[in-house]
Amino acid sequence: MNPLPPRRLLHAWARSVAFTVALSLLVALGVGDEGLALPAVVLGVAGLGLGLLYRLFPRGLHFAFGTATGLALYATLFVVLGRAQFPQAAEWSRPIAFLLPVLAFLGTVFWRRRELAEIAEKQEAESLDLLPYAARWLAGVSAVGLVCFALPVNRLAPEWQALTLMVAMAAIGGVAAYSVRDVVRLLVDVALIMEELGSRARHLAVPIVAFLLMYALLVIGFGATYRIADGLSHHALFMGPDGPIRLSYSDALHFSIATLSTVGYGDIRPADDGARVLASLEVLAGQLLLLFGFAEIMRSRRVRTEGPAGRARVAADAHVDPGGAAGHSPPPRGHGGH
Repeated sequence: MNPLPPRRLLHAWARSVAFTVALSLLVALGVGDEGLALPAVVLGVAGLGLGLLYRLFPRGLHFAFGTATGLALYATLFVVLGRAQFPQAAEWSRPIAFLLPVLAFLGTVFWRRRELAEIAEKQEAESLDLLPYAARWLAGVSAVGLVCFALPVNRLAPEWQALTLMVAMAAIGGVAAYSVRDVVRLLVDVALIMEELGSRARHLAVPIVAFLLMYALLVIGFGATYRIADGLSHHALFMGPDGPIRLSYSDALHFSIATLSTVGYGDIRPADDGARVLASLEVLAGQLLLLFGFAEIMRSRRVRTEGPAGRARVAADAHVDPGGAAGHSPPPRGHGGH
């Protein structure tokens, strides 16, 4: 992988750190129901720790997405485990316990950065039969969590709960440090997969936008119809929590969205046969839109693959001449091939 110029590398690094902080801010606000210490630590880890991680392995925004998502999952599981099994642990112990696995992982990454850089430079994700490496460290982390749930830790005194929490997170930090190579491989694989998905999504932008416009048209059209029908009727056509109601336009749009998506909140429901028929027609139109929208997206993908550029790309991937003549097979990976 050719290194980026310093200015472009700094710009990409800054964008990735900003994206990571923005995504982590949502998690920090979510876990901040009791105190501000843990949210501050989450944001600090996102901005500094994962910023350092990206600085060492510059894979772009897709890498930032993967690392930020991993941090969000870790913070969520930490809060769930902490509140369930360590409810009386001192609040000062929670940020420290949260930091232990992160610091162990990042410290090991920095210590072994030259070795791990070779993993970060690969250009293709592992095949599915090579992915069990990701399960090795997950098994160790899961084992620590299961032990915490199996033992009656939540019955201990508050100071012992705090101590046990930090011991458990230190054990997870040891697993993360020991499996740092596998964790980095997983992060890089996620980045490569996200790059591929992003490339595919660009070609699907037009049918997706068309689908959203048709969806909005159905919502607005049926919503306006509900409002007009209710306004022209001598009696209310819809029921609310407290009885018959007259729909405002915003109420009609809310009911239209809930009906088209088949969510059915039940806060507004039709009380007239005509309104029920109209709602049934909207549900049917929504199902047809999903059917034809999916078919159009698949057709767009097929046209992209079967067109001249698509055939050339498929032929290049298969090492076959576009005219139909078979080319030479590439050497196996790991034996001189690229």
